[in-house]
Amino acid sequence: MNLLLILLVSVLSCAAQLCQKQAAHLGIKKGISWLALSILLLGIGMLLWLAVLRVVPVSVAYPMLSLNFVLVAIAARLIWRETYSVQQWIGTLAIVAGVALMGSHL
Repeated sequence: MNLLLILLVSVLSCAAQLCQKQAAHLGIKKGISWLALSILLLGIGMLLWLAVLRVVPVSVAYPMLSLNFVLVAIAARLIWRETYSVQQWIGTLAIVAGVALMGSHL
């Protein structure tokens, strides 16, 4: 359950970051609704994060948020066709390995 909450916080944070990218792409006037959605998602994520911190040590929970780097990179690749170097993908895999090690304690 704790791992699912952390994953949900990461997904909400990722979605918020993607909304911010879309708002930036459209410009402030046209992207204001994307920006508002981003703030809403970040707020919900923060409330869930507080629930996580009640039951998971911050030394374990916080590094797990590194999943955001992976989720945002994959989503940006799929949505905006952003390209990544081999070095970037190796770094992303290293993050996944680290998160897997941290998650084994939950």
